[in-house]
Amino acid sequence: MSHFLDRLNHFSKPKESFSGGHGVTTAEDRTWEDAYRNRWAHDKIVRSTHGVNCTGSCSWKIYVKGGIVTWETQQTDYPRTRADLPNHEPRGCARGASYSWYLYSANRVKYPMVRARLLKHWRAALALANNPVDAWASIVENQQAKEEWQHQRGLGGFVRSTWEEVNQLIASANVYTAKKYGPDRIIGFSPIPAMSMVSYAAGSRYLSLIGGVSMSFYDWYCDLPPASPQVWGEQTDVPESADWYNSTFIIAWGSNVPQTRTPDAHFFTEVRYKGAKTVAITPDYAEVSKLADLWMHPKQGTDAAIAMAMGHVILKEFYFEKRSAYFDDYVRRYTDMPNLVQLEERTLPDGRKVVVPGRYVRASDFNGNLGQSNNPDWKTVAIDENDKVVLPNGAIGFRWGAEDRADAGKWNLENKEARNNTEVKLKLSLMEGEVPNYEVGEVAFPYFGGIESPSFPANVQEDVLVRKVPVRRIKLGKAGDERYALVATVFDLTAANYGVPRGLADEAAASNYDEDVPYTPAWQEKITGVKRDQVIAVARQFADNADKTRGKSMIIIGAAMNHWYHSDMNYRGIINMLMMCGCIGQSGGGWAHYVGQEKLRPQTGWTALAFALDWVRPPRQMNSTSFFYAHTDQWRYEKLGVEEILSPLADKEKFGGSLIDYNVRAERMGWLPSAPQLQTNPMQVVKDAMAAGIDPKDYVVQSLQDGSLKMSCEDPDHPLNWPRNMFVWRSNLLGSSGKGHEYFLKHLLGTSHGVQGQDLGPEDAKPKEVVWHEQAPEGKLDLLVTLDFRMSTTCMYSDIVLPTATWYEKNDLNTSDMHPFIHPLSTAVDPAWQSRSDWEIYKGFAKSFSEVCVGHLGVEKEIMLTPLMHDSPSELAQPFDVKEWTKGECSLIPGQTAPQISVVERDYPNTYKRFTALGPLLEKVGNGGKGIGWNTADEVHQLAELNGMVKSEGVTKGFPKIETDIDACEVVLLLAPETNGHVAVKAWKALGKITGRDHTHLAAHREDEKIRFRDIQAQPRKIISSPTWSGLESEKVSYNAGYTNVHEYIPWRTLTGRQQFYMDHPWMIAFGEGLTSYRPPVDLKTVGDMIDRKPNGNKEISLNFITPHQKWGIHSTYSDNLHMLTLNRGGPVIWLSEDDAKSAGIVDNDWVELFNTNGAIAARAVVSQRVNSGMVMMYHAQEKIINTPGSEITGMRGGIHNSVTRIVTKPTHMIGGYAQFSYGFNYYGTIGTNRDEFVVVRKMRKIDWLDHENNNQAQA
Repeated sequence: MSHFLDRLNHFSKPKESFSGGHGVTTAEDRTWEDAYRNRWAHDKIVRSTHGVNCTGSCSWKIYVKGGIVTWETQQTDYPRTRADLPNHEPRGCARGASYSWYLYSANRVKYPMVRARLLKHWRAALALANNPVDAWASIVENQQAKEEWQHQRGLGGFVRSTWEEVNQLIASANVYTAKKYGPDRIIGFSPIPAMSMVSYAAGSRYLSLIGGVSMSFYDWYCDLPPASPQVWGEQTDVPESADWYNSTFIIAWGSNVPQTRTPDAHFFTEVRYKGAKTVAITPDYAEVSKLADLWMHPKQGTDAAIAMAMGHVILKEFYFEKRSAYFDDYVRRYTDMPNLVQLEERTLPDGRKVVVPGRYVRASDFNGNLGQSNNPDWKTVAIDENDKVVLPNGAIGFRWGAEDRADAGKWNLENKEARNNTEVKLKLSLMEGEVPNYEVGEVAFPYFGGIESPSFPANVQEDVLVRKVPVRRIKLGKAGDERYALVATVFDLTAANYGVPRGLADEAAASNYDEDVPYTPAWQEKITGVKRDQVIAVARQFADNADKTRGKSMIIIGAAMNHWYHSDMNYRGIINMLMMCGCIGQSGGGWAHYVGQEKLRPQTGWTALAFALDWVRPPRQMNSTSFFYAHTDQWRYEKLGVEEILSPLADKEKFGGSLIDYNVRAERMGWLPSAPQLQTNPMQVVKDAMAAGIDPKDYVVQSLQDGSLKMSCEDPDHPLNWPRNMFVWRSNLLGSSGKGHEYFLKHLLGTSHGVQGQDLGPEDAKPKEVVWHEQAPEGKLDLLVTLDFRMSTTCMYSDIVLPTATWYEKNDLNTSDMHPFIHPLSTAVDPAWQSRSDWEIYKGFAKSFSEVCVGHLGVEKEIMLTPLMHDSPSELAQPFDVKEWTKGECSLIPGQTAPQISVVERDYPNTYKRFTALGPLLEKVGNGGKGIGWNTADEVHQLAELNGMVKSEGVTKGFPKIETDIDACEVVLLLAPETNGHVAVKAWKALGKITGRDHTHLAAHREDEKIRFRDIQAQPRKIISSPTWSGLESEKVSYNAGYTNVHEYIPWRTLTGRQQFYMDHPWMIAFGEGLTSYRPPVDLKTVGDMIDRKPNGNKEISLNFITPHQKWGIHSTYSDNLHMLTLNRGGPVIWLSEDDAKSAGIVDNDWVELFNTNGAIAARAVVSQRVNSGMVMMYHAQEKIINTPGSEITGMRGGIHNSVTRIVTKPTHMIGGYAQFSYGFNYYGTIGTNRDEFVVVRKMRKIDWLDHENNNQAQA
């Protein structure tokens, strides 16, 4: 109004001129401008970040005014990297800049919400029952009542509740489930703790205290490749992004750096100004292609063929035509190339006598065990330059044993002979030396590149390649007791496998690159479509650069290649290139694999808090892929036969059955965990054992052998073996990661679904190790509880939805593999509406559980089964053949031929007290990780001073408090070597006892440094170097994985102690993956039955279904954010090529449908030149709750990208008890691949919004 009046009085206002009449001042009222000024005014700025699993881990300024978050901008106060490097800042992207929209949007979950039909039954039962647990029992045992809320899942119907009511309901369900079935029927899924460590730990701590199951995530997400543990005994340790700037040749292989690594992409662009060459290898014209000097675009899924051909070039030119002195020295010391492998005789179908690679030669193969009394089965041998069999330091057998053992301190990579401590140079090839001692053997290798497929080009050759290899017969015994073994080195086998000529007579190797012989550049051209000249040039330049710079060639990889069934061959082909070129462990070189926010840097401090290791050990953990494969009944639909993936050299009689059979066998042998574990309640097992007067462990052994006790994995569809309660937090399981989405809905949740296929019929081969029920169960879960700040797809299918605090409303910790800093999440404002932090929510569950369990559960003992764990002596359990106690091939020996068996005590009434205090085990037993341990008594006392001690009477009196989220942060920071210099020095000293070398100098300069939560709120802090990780945090070198292995001579945690080209486990050999090769995508058989099954008059085409990461969201987060929806097309879209679109009559922006036997998706089409023919892309992950019409196939709303996928497991990922092939939580296990999948694509005829408002439309 003042501005309006000013305009009316304009001519009558006093005026005053200045500057000689060139200027005039007026007496206008300008207070109207305050609205614009106030828009950018604020009361305070708080540092926080986003817990969204994007690897960014970016520091943000959160602007607060009047208790409301108004906006966010990027922080610019990171500590410098180094004088010769660009800084890590500014960090952030448009997605992060839009996050504050969520806080006050309609998508925000504001109150505790319960499915109305469940709440109605609960309130009625509570009014009649004696106690809350009995009330839950009365409704959950009423099948009709339970189906009411199960069938309503995904269909709305939520009503508001209170925290007191939901806490009591949830606690009662947990107590009932633990009492009736066992606590291992209570499941929790939450991913990626690095993005908000305390929020994850809140749920896992609660579950661990009551005996529930914490589910894995990296393997389920298919983020972390099994190839990494196979080669290194480590799961994806990678360089920080600043180390890209130290490289001089970078291949971005399947990693769309500017789109998925946005805050770090500047290092990729900046290093080009230094002269580094960049190459992009990606099937579509991804954004990274624009930043590369060369774009190579192979057929999707054929990456291993390119890698094999590049390896062929590298071996031929840099090992034989001209030997690189650097490469030679590197592979002798740091890889298994010199190790000896036994060769076994085999007769081929055509009658030819050949030999095939078997297992590594071990010390125990020799009479007298080469003088080794400690673990001779696990010590590998080689031949030295004097042609003598030697026992080099470093094999895994030197890692474990009594402290006073004779070989203590020899687990290192010094060039020493372990028996006499003399210097030794190992032979790479039996052809080396002035007078080489070898004969030529015919060695057979499996070949898979000729497998015919309608969608992937094959290069047909014989399925067994017989190649000439230098071999030698070595004596194993002394005079009078002679035994011999035919052996070859890994180097000689590798060269033959790659088809590299050695000058041997009739060696069946390629004489030049134009020969169509596996694995030449010409050979790969037929499969990938990439011109051979490009492959030759890139391989040659990559290796030449590495030779001249001592390893500064790098390959940046994303998870794309890990989503193929035979992903291991993709990765190992690439890793082989890096090992051949001496790039691993060298700054500016190596394997830069980035997917999610993997690197939980203060890991050992966090695990104690997260899994309640301060109160009870071991924790109960499960690999999610195997769990969901079994409990969503996807195994019942399995059409991939074991015979399709076996090596042509395998004994097929020994490898029959179905894929789930191998998982069951693996669980029984202790290779993989189980959840649930036993068909009988594990608390009842202890009671039965005590009643029988038998030690519970002995009772379990006896009962498993006589069949009176059964493992749950043998009958996953039996009601006693169902998971009953499930928590999902920090995750959108059903809207993002749930491969086989429709099977989740059908079998786990028991609600409406879009499954189109039938499970195995009478003519199909059924599993042999699993009980088959004619009618599959639907609705295994009694209760699904989700914690989220937004109403995601998972929330829509849950029974209870709880409002959690956003990333600006809680205190937490955040780290990434992209940079070395630790960040805070901070409470910029109090949680809005009735939301609470995850720590407070689970603390509330614990309090209610402690109250309602009285009279039902007290101090109870239960049986725990734990797999043979990596980084423990159990990884030496099964050295040679696979033997199963169920088949009478060996005795059932816990911790050796079967899982570890232990008795664990739970104090249920004191769950809350234990949750909020640091228990006694850290002081009594200590802490540690990755096979080393140290005393933490000082740190426990310091925590008592910092957090205060519990003063109330009870079991926790005098213990350090963990009442608040900041208390929990301080526990992590004080216990972890990465954030406490004293602990770091202790950890390095503990490792030095095993390696025999002093490593404390790596942290001594920061010994007195302790990083507190308030420190990181002031500024991100650089972590301290620790033996948990294989790189260094130094002012002289950027973090690079494997750096301490190479420069400190610390062995890799593998059988040989070295990086391994060869995998000698019997299952690896049987499935054709002892050495690396190319394996085409598998046929999942989901399309043939669906083409023209439900026609709509439009043409149907079959395309390979690919799900890359998107520009407009991070996984599913932001995909429902109005800002991001506006930048994209406002709902689900798929991308296809112009050629495929034209053939199906599809034009840009048409509504299309994608479907197969797994389910269906409705989305708009983006027709683009950048997409290869033969594939269709749907960016991961677009919620189906935004602008999604009904499907013509299912009659239900749309679907998500995982509606057309299904889990398929791989037996080689189930191996355990065998050095690096041993289970570790999120380390090794089955993975959820989905890229071999095909879909039928067609234009939709009718667009039905299913809203009964006559908004439907027909599409011409």
